[in-house]
Amino acid sequence: MPKFAANLTMLFNEVPFLERFAAAADAGFHAVEFLFPYPYAITELKERLQQNRLKLVLHNLPAGNWEAGERGIACLPDRVGEFQQGVGRAIDYASALQVPQLNCLVGIAPAGVDADKVRATIVDNLRFAAAELKKAGIKLLVEPCNAYDLPGFALNRSSEGLDVIRAVGSDNLFLQYDIYHMQRMEGELAATITRHLPQIAHIQLADNPGRNEPGTGEINYPFLFALLDALGYDGYVGCEYKPRTTTTAGLGWVQSVAGQIRGAAHAAA
Repeated sequence: MPKFAANLTMLFNEVPFLERFAAAADAGFHAVEFLFPYPYAITELKERLQQNRLKLVLHNLPAGNWEAGERGIACLPDRVGEFQQGVGRAIDYASALQVPQLNCLVGIAPAGVDADKVRATIVDNLRFAAAELKKAGIKLLVEPCNAYDLPGFALNRSSEGLDVIRAVGSDNLFLQYDIYHMQRMEGELAATITRHLPQIAHIQLADNPGRNEPGTGEINYPFLFALLDALGYDGYVGCEYKPRTTTTAGLGWVQSVAGQIRGAAHAAA
């Protein structure tokens, strides 16, 4: 079975954010991720992680005004200075909290701006961020997101993310592969993961439709988890889904999937 990280932005919403660390640990998680640490003091987050013996495996670069609908600023030609300042802030948090990798949401493409200029801005910003993060010993990830939940998002498919990675030309830029987003956009999950695993540094999950926990939709998660094991994937899988009821009530999928994988392995033997 892969190693799972609880996404504290999505899971354990029954309690305030800072209480979710203990809730995740009580549920059996040893690792967590979340969208943004910036509303909280580094000391506050470090204390919660240490108290609950949790590893923070991922958070995002600053992504603009989230409440106003912004989903990243790396694609905005008039916000380059803000993006670069955000990289520095993210490194401060990640270094203090011992986070090995940071994700960049590139954002919603601005209306009326030439597509080539938008792409060039993304490439330049990612090249800057990859170099700065490399100095700090931190990986940079970039994540394509589906165009149904995020209309206008500048990167929608795994191929688009990989094209940008090639254009940046850094050995410190990798793909964050969100199974839910890519199921909605392109399918071919197993083939894509197999082909591009060396470029995938982090995986996230949710089922489709609904973005709920595994086992509630169409995605064959026992098959995918067994594939990740067979491929030797040693990173974390972030549980970035919306619990159908409560978080704890929905966690039975972990044991259910583990049982299915064990059963399949026994039958194969």
